[in-house]
Amino acid sequence: MMQTEALAPAAVAAEGKYLYCIIDAPAPATFASPGIGGRGDVVHTLAVGRLAAVVSDTPRIEYENSRRNMMAHTKVLEEVMAHHTLLPVCFGTVGSGDDVIAEKILEGRREELSRLLEEMRGRVELGLKATWREEVIFAEVLDEDPAVRKLRDSLVGRSPEKSHFERIRLGELIGQALLRKRRDEEERILDRVRPFVRKTKLNKPIGDRMILNAAFLVETAREAALDQSVREMDADWGARLSFKYVGPVPPYNFVTITIHW
Repeated sequence: MMQTEALAPAAVAAEGKYLYCIIDAPAPATFASPGIGGRGDVVHTLAVGRLAAVVSDTPRIEYENSRRNMMAHTKVLEEVMAHHTLLPVCFGTVGSGDDVIAEKILEGRREELSRLLEEMRGRVELGLKATWREEVIFAEVLDEDPAVRKLRDSLVGRSPEKSHFERIRLGELIGQALLRKRRDEEERILDRVRPFVRKTKLNKPIGDRMILNAAFLVETAREAALDQSVREMDADWGARLSFKYVGPVPPYNFVTITIHW
């Protein structure tokens, strides 16, 4: 009879703590959102003095940047943000246990984290994206730039094979025109919002038609004024521009705590 070698049981990951954010919360607290990982772990605080980490139990694994995991992480932050000023911790941060988190973060970085919490207190992040409407922007480029219009007209009826380089040149001229217009439009939008914004983070536009991809750090007392400013821009420029306005959200663009164990 042939003998088979028994398979060793799969290694089980040691338990640790998943970190979501840092808050000012001296009293113990728990939250309704389940912890990351699908096990239903309770999200709770781990406090040293007034400084607390929001954590849940977790295997000590590397979390994939999947939609499910990102949503679980984000839902916790959104719930916490409704009641506390918070400092987001980078997605996927897992500590070995309470003692390490308390010593290395809550005690070792107390001064830094307390200062950042004060900077974020009473402030929220709001995001604004502005995009040209497709049916408008290229017509404007042709109307405003005689060189582009002349070259475009010269290509009518010509085969792509015989006008290959001219078409490349046309694309370059349109790209240059869009860049100039984007700078002008971006500045015009920012002029409208600057009176209501404490800090601005300009992220890279996505695609040819996006003008602005910005995050704003705003005093909660000025949030309504910024909302009104965005509504007025939409009323004034909505025929040409599409606006996407989101928030309040955790202040990812202005402070994110990175932890190196």
